[in-house]
Amino acid sequence: MARSLSDYKRITVKIGSALLVEKGRLKREWLESLADDLQALSEAGKEVLVVSSGSIALGRGVLGLPAGPLKLEQAQAAASVGQIALAQAYSEILGVRGLTAGQILLTLGDTEERRRYLNARETIGTLLKMGAVPIINENDSVATSEIRYGDNDRLGARVATMASADLLVLLSDVDGLYTAAPQTDPDAIFLPEVPQVTQEIEAMAGAPGTAFSSGGMKTKIDAAKIAQSAGTSMIIASGKTMNPLNAIENGARATWFPAPSSPSRARKTWISGHLKPHGTIQLDAGALKAVKAGKSLLPAGVTKVDGTFTRGDAVRIIDADGHDVGCGLVAYDYGEASLIIGRNSKEIEAIVGYPGRAEMVHTDDLVLSTSDLDNS
Repeated sequence: MARSLSDYKRITVKIGSALLVEKGRLKREWLESLADDLQALSEAGKEVLVVSSGSIALGRGVLGLPAGPLKLEQAQAAASVGQIALAQAYSEILGVRGLTAGQILLTLGDTEERRRYLNARETIGTLLKMGAVPIINENDSVATSEIRYGDNDRLGARVATMASADLLVLLSDVDGLYTAAPQTDPDAIFLPEVPQVTQEIEAMAGAPGTAFSSGGMKTKIDAAKIAQSAGTSMIIASGKTMNPLNAIENGARATWFPAPSSPSRARKTWISGHLKPHGTIQLDAGALKAVKAGKSLLPAGVTKVDGTFTRGDAVRIIDADGHDVGCGLVAYDYGEASLIIGRNSKEIEAIVGYPGRAEMVHTDDLVLSTSDLDNS
């Protein structure tokens, strides 16, 4: 498997609170060293995203809150203050290096509910296309215990898979996975690679390790399961050193979790095998030829839509004779889709009242049936 960051195109980096904040203060020198790494990756043509903890830890320092567990309302208040300070730091530090930071705050529902998931995915994708660095955190200022991730390892995995990143780097206070806790067991064995998360691997996971961390090895293993199943490889590495990404590139100890397939292939497997269609879209001959050639499905090539689908739902795609062509995620609700069939994409805004996507089904969200692949 690839063992170099340079082998990956889109990289998500997750940062734990303990790495970023100490005694309520931002570890600015460390963040600057990380920014140097992000700049180097960007200049090498890589797209980078950052999932950053730290808003509560930083906010409690600004507000002078005591150490120890916080009440929910105190944590939310600390997050609201810390988010501003954290965003400002990222903006300033990345800006000096010619990078633009874009802040995105997510709740659990934003990655679980289909419409909100698509909106977040589109925002992240657009920022990356524009050359910006999305800085993503859980929206702790409004999230309650019932709707929180509770740790940024799993959030990092969800964001990485949402963004179709091919690599997730979990920077932590540990340098990888061991057969037991190395701090207490001198016989603990380091594992350089985990091809698959088995029950034995899960049993090795430990408990949270620091006062500001709500995660632990268990949440990192959970993140690996999410990432690998979506075609995203993952690394657990130490972030204690300066320039931690450069250290990985130069062979620093880390545990690699290789993905068995690419994000695109894993996503298409999920679309074709796990989603129930909520309607059908019928194509004309020209559109059929285009999708078989790997193009997106445009409204101009659609002759009929049927069903009760909403944006982001799976739909069956059929040809003029009603034969199955494949399935995909539709970019419009049924009502809007029915208005724009057969129309040029340039007319969409005038018809639906907003500048929607040019595609009815984007090629990244479209899976052809096996028979059509064989006949194309």
